[in-house]
Amino acid sequence: MNIAVGLALTCLTVQVQAADKTQSDNELPVPEAAFEFEDYQVSQDANTAAQDRQVVSKEFIAQQAKLFFECTQVQTSAARLACFDKVAEEGKTPSYTTTKQPVDLAKTFQSTLSGNPQVVFVEEKSTIAGANNAATDSVARAPAINEGLDTVGLTQREAQVLENVGVTQKDIEKYTPLSLSYDLDKNSERGTWTVRPYRPTYVLPVFYTFDPNLSPTPSNPDEPGETFTSNDTRNTELKFQLSLKTKVMEDLFDTSADLWFGYTQESHWQVYNEDNSRPFRATDYQPEIFLTQPVTADLPFGGRLRMLGAGAIHHSNGQDDPLSRSWNRAYLMAGAEWGKLSIVPRLWARVNSESSSSEDNPDIEDYMGYGDIKFLYDLPDQQSLSGTLRYNPSTNKGAAQVDYIYPLSENVNGFVQVFQGYGESIIDYNHENTSIGFGIVLNDWKGF
Repeated sequence: MNIAVGLALTCLTVQVQAADKTQSDNELPVPEAAFEFEDYQVSQDANTAAQDRQVVSKEFIAQQAKLFFECTQVQTSAARLACFDKVAEEGKTPSYTTTKQPVDLAKTFQSTLSGNPQVVFVEEKSTIAGANNAATDSVARAPAINEGLDTVGLTQREAQVLENVGVTQKDIEKYTPLSLSYDLDKNSERGTWTVRPYRPTYVLPVFYTFDPNLSPTPSNPDEPGETFTSNDTRNTELKFQLSLKTKVMEDLFDTSADLWFGYTQESHWQVYNEDNSRPFRATDYQPEIFLTQPVTADLPFGGRLRMLGAGAIHHSNGQDDPLSRSWNRAYLMAGAEWGKLSIVPRLWARVNSESSSSEDNPDIEDYMGYGDIKFLYDLPDQQSLSGTLRYNPSTNKGAAQVDYIYPLSENVNGFVQVFQGYGESIIDYNHENTSIGFGIVLNDWKGF
């Protein structure tokens, strides 16, 4: 009996163990399979998300490339640069420049009249667009129409491209020649103490003067002057100009004012005068230092004041008597824009330290006047028309110079210069002549 009970218990134990083993054998792989399936699902989801991101990325890149291509169809330089910048901004391209705040002249003037004088800066208006908010994005693009995009000089296609990208008139103004020349809207990535273009740097292999100055006035009226023959000073010569500037300091006086140093050298080379060892007939040296302050104020006929400034300039030819010429000036200037037309008027006063009896050219203001106006008109297809006007109403003397730049190839621009009046070079300050030159510009010049 006991043996039977023992055998029964033993069989039951074996069955239980077998059942447990069978259950273990059947159930243990199940969790493993579940985990494997879950990992497979996660892997599949991750791959799908990666593929989705890749598709989105490809679509985004394609869209950006399309927008960039459309921007290339805009011929006006400032509008095209603004278009590129807006597309890059949509792509969250990092910027390393500092935006400037111009002085609001109207509000500053009003605060002064009210008895609480203070400098008032223009308030920046920004639009925050959510990354996944299509409605907000549409609002962000709306100002392209609301801010009144100036379509003068733009084709219907160009205007449509700019509106599609979301370019506003404010965006375009950041890339005008005046703004780029003096960092009026943002500090350039070039920073301080880097060489930048100033006046155009050019070479005119053919510069023809219709009436050369064969008898320059002596610097001292009591000394005899020099007289040259037509073979000594020939009508055709080579003229070149080198002009550079650098920003010395930026954002001075807790404002957006910048301090600049400029240098311009202009030479007339009698390179075709083989009989007289091809001498340099005249060379003018003009180092200067000036301060610029971005401002904003409305002007008549849709214009806008963009800049006020002041500076000092030395102008000489480095010659000894009797051909020595020199004078120093302090000047005030402004910068304004009317669409594609930019002007920089200057008003100066002579500050020579010498007595009037010992000055090289005591009557130079009679011919060079008390200021000038530089202008630039930005033409389509990388062309531009610029120049300088001077006039003294008391003597009815002055000068006009017009420069025309046009592209010859991708990296070379042609240059035509026409001059009429007094002071084409400082040695000729009191000699009236007409001249014309043909050559090339050696820098990407679109400034003042």
